Amino acid sequence: MRVQLKTLGCRLNEAELETWAREFQVAGYRVVDETEEADLLVLNSCAVTQDATRKSRSLIRKLGRENPGAKIILSGCYATLEPDEAATLGVDLVVDNQEKHRLVALAQEKLPPETMPAHSTDPEASALFRLGRHRAFIKVQDGCRYRCSYCIVTLARGEERSRSLNEIVNEIKDFEAQGIGEVVLTGVHLGGYGSDTGSSLTQLVEKVLEQTQIPRIRLGSLEPWDLPDEFIALFKNDRLMPHLHLPLQSGSDAVLKRMARRTRRADFIDLSTRLREGVPGINLTSDIIVGFPGETEAEWEQTLSLVDDVSFGDLHIFSYSPRPGTAAAGMSQRIPGNIQSERSRELHAIAKQQKHRAMRQWVGASRPVLWEGSREIEGKIWISGYTPEFHRVGLWVDPETAASLPYSIRDTEITDFDASQECLTGRLTETHDA
Repeated sequence: MRVQLKTLGCRLNEAELETWAREFQVAGYRVVDETEEADLLVLNSCAVTQDATRKSRSLIRKLGRENPGAKIILSGCYATLEPDEAATLGVDLVVDNQEKHRLVALAQEKLPPETMPAHSTDPEASALFRLGRHRAFIKVQDGCRYRCSYCIVTLARGEERSRSLNEIVNEIKDFEAQGIGEVVLTGVHLGGYGSDTGSSLTQLVEKVLEQTQIPRIRLGSLEPWDLPDEFIALFKNDRLMPHLHLPLQSGSDAVLKRMARRTRRADFIDLSTRLREGVPGINLTSDIIVGFPGETEAEWEQTLSLVDDVSFGDLHIFSYSPRPGTAAAGMSQRIPGNIQSERSRELHAIAKQQKHRAMRQWVGASRPVLWEGSREIEGKIWISGYTPEFHRVGLWVDPETAASLPYSIRDTEITDFDASQECLTGRLTETHDA
């Protein structure tokens, strides 16, 4: 039985997809790349915005057209929030978020596969390598106890549920044994890890650093109120990557209050200052929602001012869209689409300048780069990877180097910044001891 796995949305969806890939392989399925080759198609959907919901519906229909003979399983936030609608799109099984940990078992029960021998789960068969990536996403918790007024994900994901410390450590050790170079700890409310088990994210990271030897540990999105000083001190260990994605959403205290966010402008600026003092060179990235209900021109200018003060390495920019079932959906004073578009363009231009400035500062430095995949372009081979700060680096290499470099960590002298590709370039120096 051949299965293809697809996902839309967040890193947590990626982590769940990778878990399903391993479980399907153990159950005797073969994970394939092409939709047309699959007997079973699995989509982990997204519904964080109206656009994400539209993309989820569109992808389901596309999969059905490309392989009308395959069975389709739909899971994720769209499947959870709109199960009746999802069931009309030609899917054979809808698995909501509360049951997705049993998705492979449900697939075998509801859509039983043909009998076949167990498929190898060595790294060459791994979904990670198939995707040309050497980072593994580790789901450490699910759900969120907070209710930001715009957020539909907390409704789709439910209450906070944390995995045990030992379970997470053992999963990371398994990846380590496969030669994986980096793990990314992720969750809906990552900073809330352990709220239901008497633990904490600080304790989790300490345990991972103490009990594993995996070269790189990276963190998924973290709410800015979840970072005490003792957590910042963990970055003294250079295996914890100096990059944090801290969703801000707005630089206006009035807008943050309407969003029911638990941070304020001054708090965020203070946090960014403490992080840069405690972790030199750290790359800070964030999310901004444009055009939240009632956002005045003065409030928008406060956001631009904060972005200018903090200077981010990258921004994810979203135009506000109402999600039924959230508090913000009932708010008046909607911002017209043309104003949202104008503000979004303005912020995108600023974010691009800041990102380029953040990357250019590394020109002339040597950084250990985790090299991932390569591709051939007009007879030349281009390979790319990421620095600890999560800046992309690319190189033109010969065929012999292209064959040996992927999935290794190599010291690289950064010699230039390519604005057209938004990546650093350079030359290899020596092997980095991982």
